Amino acid sequence: MVMGKRPKYKIENVVASVTFDRSIDLNLIAEKVPYTEYDPDQFPGLVLRISKPKTALLIFSTGKMVCTGAKSEVEVYKAIDKVVKLLGKYGINLGEPKITIQNIVASGTLNGIVDLERAALLLENTMYEPEQFPGLIYRMDDPRVVILVFSSGKCVCTGAKKEKDVEAAINKLYVKLLELGVLHQA
Repeated sequence: MVMGKRPKYKIENVVASVTFDRSIDLNLIAEKVPYTEYDPDQFPGLVLRISKPKTALLIFSTGKMVCTGAKSEVEVYKAIDKVVKLLGKYGINLGEPKITIQNIVASGTLNGIVDLERAALLLENTMYEPEQFPGLIYRMDDPRVVILVFSSGKCVCTGAKKEKDVEAAINKLYVKLLELGVLHQA
């Protein structure tokens, strides 16, 4: 098997859920903290956007938050720490957060052209209906992710819980497609 240019990927979004052991007064946050968006008639959560790291946090009265927009696991932890400290400055003490990474989305390239028709026949756990969607949907078991593969060699990996799983999945797919003879490198 001839290996060409290795695949590349870039993390686009890391989504994490955060739990605190107490309820949160959203009206108080909306009143005291600048740059918040809260319209309970439209959406039950308060939106707090921060610029470094560039993320948005959805804060719910139940004591739960969702952090979205981070480009790494490290950025998730930095953003949540920053928001906890920011709220603390306004007398809103939340305590210790329990953070769980829910989903990592990455875009990538396999550096070649993929024969999606043949890949769909030879790979297990795939779905390819070009009339419906131009990409092949590949469900990988280990690591447990879903990868959208396009004939251009571009791909999108979703469902990872750790950054290293993204790297492992893209590399594993690359090797498998080369072995099957459906990835043609220039």
